[in-house]
Amino acid sequence: MLHRKELKRRAKHNLKKHYLLFVALCLIASFIGSEFSSSLSIINSATPESAGTYTEDSTVNGPEEGLADVILHIISGNLEEGDAQAARLTEHMVAQSEKDNTTVFGRSRGVFSMFINSITSGSLLVRIAMGLQSLFQSQSISLMILILLSMLLIFGGWFLTINVYPVIARRMFLEGHCYDEVHSHRLLFLFKIKRWLRAASTMLLVRIFKGLWWCTLIGGIIKHYSYYMVPFIVAENPDIAPRTAIRLSRRMMKGHKWECFVHELSFLGWTILGSLTLGVSNILFMNPYTTAFFTEYYAELRRLAKEKQIEDADLLNDNYLFEKADLKTLANTYPDIIAAASQPQITLSDLKGFQKFIADTFGVTFRRSKAEQAYEKDQARVTRIGREIAAAEGRVYPTRLSPFPSDAKREWIGTVHYIRHYSIWSIIVIFFALSFIGWIWEVSLHMITYGEFVNRGVLFGPWLPIYGTGSVLILLLLNKFRKNPPLEFISAITVCGLVEYFTGYYLEITHNGQRWWDYTGYYLNLHGRICAEGLLTFGLGGMLIVYVLAPVLDNLIQRISHRILIPLCVALIILFTCDECYSATHPNTGTGITDYAFYNKKSSSEAPQKGARTSSDKHFYV
Repeated sequence: MLHRKELKRRAKHNLKKHYLLFVALCLIASFIGSEFSSSLSIINSATPESAGTYTEDSTVNGPEEGLADVILHIISGNLEEGDAQAARLTEHMVAQSEKDNTTVFGRSRGVFSMFINSITSGSLLVRIAMGLQSLFQSQSISLMILILLSMLLIFGGWFLTINVYPVIARRMFLEGHCYDEVHSHRLLFLFKIKRWLRAASTMLLVRIFKGLWWCTLIGGIIKHYSYYMVPFIVAENPDIAPRTAIRLSRRMMKGHKWECFVHELSFLGWTILGSLTLGVSNILFMNPYTTAFFTEYYAELRRLAKEKQIEDADLLNDNYLFEKADLKTLANTYPDIIAAASQPQITLSDLKGFQKFIADTFGVTFRRSKAEQAYEKDQARVTRIGREIAAAEGRVYPTRLSPFPSDAKREWIGTVHYIRHYSIWSIIVIFFALSFIGWIWEVSLHMITYGEFVNRGVLFGPWLPIYGTGSVLILLLLNKFRKNPPLEFISAITVCGLVEYFTGYYLEITHNGQRWWDYTGYYLNLHGRICAEGLLTFGLGGMLIVYVLAPVLDNLIQRISHRILIPLCVALIILFTCDECYSATHPNTGTGITDYAFYNKKSSSEAPQKGARTSSDKHFYV
């Protein structure tokens, strides 16, 4: 048996290799409440208490009744009273948000705010109860169904996420134990091998057994260590039967329970430091460190179980989690990938100097050719085999050698290749096309909501350049990230957030505080210039632009003769410049553009009165 000092050395080595990933895995566990929940004490301690007592000014301290009273009204069958109480709670939340316009967690506007208010006030439960009562014409039946549905929904969410997450996290730690790289898509390994429900069932049975044993206290302590290895066992073999996994863990931990307790006790100093730092050291080091340590401990107990040939040890059959396959085995397993990787990649050898720098960095060329089209197709091929090449080279876990290989991935069918170089003329047309689409989007949204046409934006032409600018910046600045969709998504949100925030700020300082949009009151907003749901929309839109819309537009643009394309681009630039110059001194303003009251106390879904405004601040529709 390896000494604890050696296990910790190995754990630190693996943590150093995969620091960000391991920290992220443990942080997710803390947030969802799967493990390490105490590590978030720094956040919980900073959260202000919202409780208040009833006074004549209920907008200050809140109504005397709360969500629990709404639920009691539903249970007692007083749905109208429950609805009225939920409405009062919602009104209080909105009033508090209106009173403090600087709050990041606005609760008066937007889809996120509406959704959160409906949950925290209980109005969603009331509406469901009313719908069920209307459907079944029976208060008792509708109440029973509502309770059952609520219980099933809560249990289902817990069963499929919080309950099974320890297995997912330990699988990632196990792959990091042996390999230099662990890709984020491995979080879905249970889904890919169709073993998610089996793993969730095993973990549920463990929790039930532990709960029963904790009734005897001493038995609970003993079984805590007896079942210690179940998440690791299931992470290695998700197909193992639940009771078999539990029995195997007991056999592996026989004679090692006290040793495991001492191992846990050796982290007492880090636990104390975590308390002194309000959980910061736990998040940044202790949680991933201890998990990495017990991953090494599991690997050692597994080795001993194999040597002693304990019963069911043969079920621990994912050997390539603990040793790398030799190059010959990998060559026999990935012959197609190795052959494809050996093919030379097509490069644009005619690009040199400044042109090559622009093409490599921003993905832009000054002219198009057949070589460009061949380059795009070859990049699509490289992207498809990229992950498999890492496995063939032994850098990541070889999924083809797994006892439970993933289903064969479908080949991406289509001619839209997102790894490409855009011409200058394509970038110009894409800018105007996306600016026009953004204008259509906002004008249509306003017409659907309020039944009237309004020319949205600062300019007078049919374009909103903030959409075009954001789209072009995503294409150019994030060119290097296209092969990594998660990073592309996060970066798109960042770029769009910066563009929208500083555009709003610039318009305010150059037009005496005039605003063309205001997210004040939206949940998670910053100074009213950006908000969470807007950024999420921009992030999703950015992905659509990068991987679908821009390549399709580029394909269409390539079909246009330069004799038509170049004069068209020049004409659009001239018209746009004239609009910019005129709007700099005579911006587009008016009702629905810069003068729009957004809130109606009777109903947030009703259109506000035309031309109305608040007493102190202007709030504009977006």
